[in-house]
Amino acid sequence: MGKGFFNVPIAVNEPVKSYAPGSPERAAVLDAYKTMFNSKIDVPMYINGQDVKTEKTHTMSPPHDHKHVVGTHAIAEKKHIDQAISTALEARTAWADTPWEHRAGIFLKAAELIAGPYRAKINAATMIAQSKTVHQAEIDAACELIDFLRFNVQYMTEIYHDQPESTSDAWNRLEYRPLEGFVYAVTPFNFTAIAGNLPACMALMGNVVVWKPSDSQIYSAKVIMDVFKEAGVPAGVINVVFGDPVMITDTVLASPDFSGLHFTGSTYVFKELWKQIGNNIHNYKTYPKIVGETGGKDFIVAHKTAHPKQVATAIVRGAFEFQGQKCSAASRAYVSKSIWNEVKDYMIKDVNSFKMGSPEDLSNFITAVIHEGSFDKLAKYIDQAKADSNVEIIVGGNHDKTKGYFIEPTVIVTEDPNYTTMREELFGPVITIYVYDDDKFSETLTLVDQTSEYALTGAILAQDRYAVVEATKALQNCAGNFYINDKPTGAVVGQQPFGGARASGTNDKAGSALNLLRWVSPRMIKETFVTPVDYRYPFLGE
Repeated sequence: MGKGFFNVPIAVNEPVKSYAPGSPERAAVLDAYKTMFNSKIDVPMYINGQDVKTEKTHTMSPPHDHKHVVGTHAIAEKKHIDQAISTALEARTAWADTPWEHRAGIFLKAAELIAGPYRAKINAATMIAQSKTVHQAEIDAACELIDFLRFNVQYMTEIYHDQPESTSDAWNRLEYRPLEGFVYAVTPFNFTAIAGNLPACMALMGNVVVWKPSDSQIYSAKVIMDVFKEAGVPAGVINVVFGDPVMITDTVLASPDFSGLHFTGSTYVFKELWKQIGNNIHNYKTYPKIVGETGGKDFIVAHKTAHPKQVATAIVRGAFEFQGQKCSAASRAYVSKSIWNEVKDYMIKDVNSFKMGSPEDLSNFITAVIHEGSFDKLAKYIDQAKADSNVEIIVGGNHDKTKGYFIEPTVIVTEDPNYTTMREELFGPVITIYVYDDDKFSETLTLVDQTSEYALTGAILAQDRYAVVEATKALQNCAGNFYINDKPTGAVVGQQPFGGARASGTNDKAGSALNLLRWVSPRMIKETFVTPVDYRYPFLGE
């Protein structure tokens, strides 16, 4: 046990490197990209501290060059999932008993490994397999993951510091125990940082984890596990499995020792998992904790007093960075009629200036969407918009999957505020805009609130503070992260804890102490100093 109260390093956000021409980071990431792109890697699963290879494998290809193979990854059988669960449970005793400062030291070391020797590699992996530009990879795979690891340690100490009052008669202590059993992390393709944080934050609090990354993120997940191994995460604490999500999940959720789900992905899948957990509830030793961050139909509202250039920039950045494949990406906008023509002109000029292609060319602002299924879905929506009479595509609208899954950034303008693409989550570089009458601002806010089942992010742009106040109040339930005079993306760990409600998730705010509290089970300890020896209370006296 520790022999003192320890102060951890004060968490600071990792500076975002510029990757400007001539910079050392630019040369390093391009060199790593070239080496990794032209190599082939075999990614094993990682169970009980051992690499686990299988006869059945699946190839990995860059979305922007889908005929090129960069490697293969293992495919699990049920026996591998059973092994991951059993070894996690075996590891739990020693890991849960490990003093918190030693758990902290491991993940602080992981942060510094990513900040230093692994930075170019994890960014290059994210560029190759997730088709992120170097800037999007840097703010995600490097900076945000580093921030998660650093700030989680600080939040852990703040949680432990929160203690009840004691008296001269008794000392009251609150222990923040890890959950009994094991926890399950299911992570998405679109953020390497989320993929690393979901298992890491639970392990930091003393839990043992079975982690299933997205098939489209396994390439960078391998780098994450390499970092965790080098940082000293013990065998069995984080076990990584790949393959059939139904088989893996059925096996995990059938275990009586399952104690928690940390999920980021689609709303439908999360609801199905919640239902499955509910159906199994009588089998579990404890009530499982369920945390999920899911879909979004994120909005921008532009008041008549907003600056048109600011509105246009918020739209093109919010909708098209990383091809709109962020749960926070702007996908519907409501623009006041009096500023619309200026906004439209600026926006069309910006979109037409975009370069699109491989992320290896650092002049490209747009790359490919993640896979063919996503491409086909987006192409279908765009082609339908071309055929519908009440909408107009004012820029973009083309798509081509010959070499990569490329969807042009597309802006649809509709006369119907309930048009399909105003309501449904597309998860791609498509935004739909409804132009409203200047005097219908209040009615439009009601429309924004009622149009979508989601409630993740949203933004109001206005110079009129009364309009900002009205929007902030009217839209209080339809965005867990609300932005004033900014785009609705780009939450920073330690500054804007992230999450939404309604169909967007449980709003447990990744990147905050609120999230870490879900992965502990407090135990209250009262130590009485002078123990009573007579059952009689004073009221019983003669």
